[in-house]
Amino acid sequence: MGEKMKKATTLLLAGVAAVTMAASAHAETLVNGIDAAFPPFAFIDTDGVAKGFDVEAVNWIAKEMGFEVKHQPVAWEGIIPSLMANKIDFICSGMSITAKRAEQVNFTDPYWKVINVFVVKKDSKLTPEQVLTGGKKVGLQQGTAEEQWLAEARKKEPKWNFEARQYSAAQMALGDVLNGRIDAAGMNEAPANDAIKNGQPVKIAGTFGDQEAYGCAVRKNDPELLKKLNEGYARLMKSPKWEELKAKYKP
Repeated sequence: MGEKMKKATTLLLAGVAAVTMAASAHAETLVNGIDAAFPPFAFIDTDGVAKGFDVEAVNWIAKEMGFEVKHQPVAWEGIIPSLMANKIDFICSGMSITAKRAEQVNFTDPYWKVINVFVVKKDSKLTPEQVLTGGKKVGLQQGTAEEQWLAEARKKEPKWNFEARQYSAAQMALGDVLNGRIDAAGMNEAPANDAIKNGQPVKIAGTFGDQEAYGCAVRKNDPELLKKLNEGYARLMKSPKWEELKAKYKP
């Protein structure tokens, strides 16, 4: 083969490789694990499609950063194990950044701040103090930061005598508040406000715990994805889409 032919063949192969790599990068699909019953951040609509503040944010970021995304509902108590087992690629679904979780995963920069609240029936007179010290039944979503905070805090509070009941979803705890099976549900403020906005006859009795910040979780051996998500959120927050999402979902 002549020198010119060799050079032409080398250039052709390099071009094919570049096109193949570009196509592969474009076709990359990453799986976002979500809590399918955590409005307004993530939920499955009546048409079976994943929606919510976090879902739309990640959809925008995926398009901006050049990857495809699939939103996979996962039981919240098992969502980090699913991430560690490579069943999903990351978690962007109203996950509070905690020191305990950070031992297992890396978090993006915070993108939202929330507080925890007790939700009671609309006509209830219960205060947070009465919920904690009055022997009340309190519903908590299993595997959440608020459940962990209350479990740790009650070890230092001898007067706290509430009965904690675990649920797989915050919405299920709200249902039991309404039917009288429990006295209050402890959760983040955003889903509580979403329930009130959508006409459920409940109200916020008061707050508890520390202010929390949401971040997306990735495996510790995936620094490139962490960088990609951080850059994506930085771009999103500077774009008109960020204000549009806040106006739409009012988290």
